[in-house]
Amino acid sequence: MELRQLRYFVSVVEHGSMGKAALELGVVTSALSQQISRLESELSTRLLQRTSGGTVPTDAGIAFWRQAQLALRHVDDAAHAARQARLSGHVSVGLAPSTASMLGLPFMKAMRERYPDVRLRMVESLSGYLAPMLGARQIDLAILFHDAPAQRWSAMPLLDERLFLIGAPGLAGMPQGKQVRIAKLGELPLILPSSSHGLRALLDTAFRRTNHQPNINAELDGLALLMDAVRAGLGATIQPGAPLARPENESLVSVRIADKEATRPNLIVSVSDDELSPAGLAARVVLADVAREIVRAGRWPGATLREPTLHKT
Repeated sequence: MELRQLRYFVSVVEHGSMGKAALELGVVTSALSQQISRLESELSTRLLQRTSGGTVPTDAGIAFWRQAQLALRHVDDAAHAARQARLSGHVSVGLAPSTASMLGLPFMKAMRERYPDVRLRMVESLSGYLAPMLGARQIDLAILFHDAPAQRWSAMPLLDERLFLIGAPGLAGMPQGKQVRIAKLGELPLILPSSSHGLRALLDTAFRRTNHQPNINAELDGLALLMDAVRAGLGATIQPGAPLARPENESLVSVRIADKEATRPNLIVSVSDDELSPAGLAARVVLADVAREIVRAGRWPGATLREPTLHKT
């Protein structure tokens, strides 16, 4: 039995509707229903029943609801007590530029609010540099962009980002429509990160699979300068949706890359849990919470959440 299942069940009872509870919890109705079914299977009894007026608890469900409410209050009290203990220490977190543009400031604000005594060090660098820094213990955790980190780290799948072709209005060769395949980019001039960038490795793989020879006009590793060049009409770029959320890029045209390979996985990767300090453990939770909140609010273009499971590699 999981705390998540208790919260889901209590929410359904309070709303009297699977749909309303799912909306409040920020999950799809099918996932909510699945978790309730698992809970009922574990308890070997029916907790909810559907009626013409909505979803109501059975007699067993009412008894379970009362105890579930009590259990959740105890958990919330325990969490509050832990926060009141004023966790201290320090933690170093690495983010790639595009990720930092979405998460950096909200994460810093959330850490200050929840753990004001934790000293936070933020490192913004290319993803290809963050992994070696993690391996050398120069940072405690980072968001990386590959599904199978090579070292013995703790990895938490967070979200997937669709990639977009982004260019200035009127750029010659910029495709029309809502999506385009890589093989159809033709001679469109591209401004891309260099080979040291994780995104470039993903794109090079996609180019090879489609036998497309891209017209790379320039290589720029700084996201701010790269987007400056795109706004100036020097070429288009292929990026996740994060830069599109920046006010200065509102005038740009974006077209979703339709190829299956044009998806970038995001994982929160840290040193092993045995090595991660309490401040690091807390920062990992806050980072995931902030990212999920932004995605659920629809403020992260092209991002979809993954199930929050933690595994070691």
